[in-house]
Amino acid sequence: MEQDQTVEKTNPVKNEAWEWIKALLIAAALVFFIRWLVFAPFIVEGPSMEPNFYTGERLIVNKFIYKFGKPEHGEVVVFHASKDKDYIKRVIALPGQKVKVEGDKVYVDNQLVDETYLKPALDKAASEGRPYNTRNFPEQTVPEGSVFVMGDNRSNSSDSRDPSVGFVNYDKIVGRADLIFWPFNKISLVHFNSPNRQ
Repeated sequence: MEQDQTVEKTNPVKNEAWEWIKALLIAAALVFFIRWLVFAPFIVEGPSMEPNFYTGERLIVNKFIYKFGKPEHGEVVVFHASKDKDYIKRVIALPGQKVKVEGDKVYVDNQLVDETYLKPALDKAASEGRPYNTRNFPEQTVPEGSVFVMGDNRSNSSDSRDPSVGFVNYDKIVGRADLIFWPFNKISLVHFNSPNRQ
């Protein structure tokens, strides 16, 4: 005696709705992972990084990069300056290095740093017969686990030269600025090539 085979009917609308729900949940998880664990937006406030970054520009900060390595010379980093405030500055010297600032000249381990990212500003100031930087820093050694940072706007920046900021511990660093994404006419990668030391 043959038995009839039965097929359970499925609801195509219900299945499609479940597929959409799964896709949205996966997308939300990815957004959370990317937004909070890998990349974060950052808005520049104040003139301390001019002429390379201006107030209102929006950056993508790579929060994951320093899980696998340490900050390098010339990289632009965002760090917790206080409980409520983050700063954006450029890495000038690394742990164990001696750093000194005399006018427009920056020395790391007694070698003059060729700061190509400041060349137009330095040249403009020189053509006007004035120093670009009016704030010096006596030679000090960067402690282990820390970096020495400065703003590109050397005369108008709260940075490692200030006792209130000082050397920045690795655990205070949020990440590396990798991309300017706003305004649209400024979209570009942040160049973090290591400066040359002469």
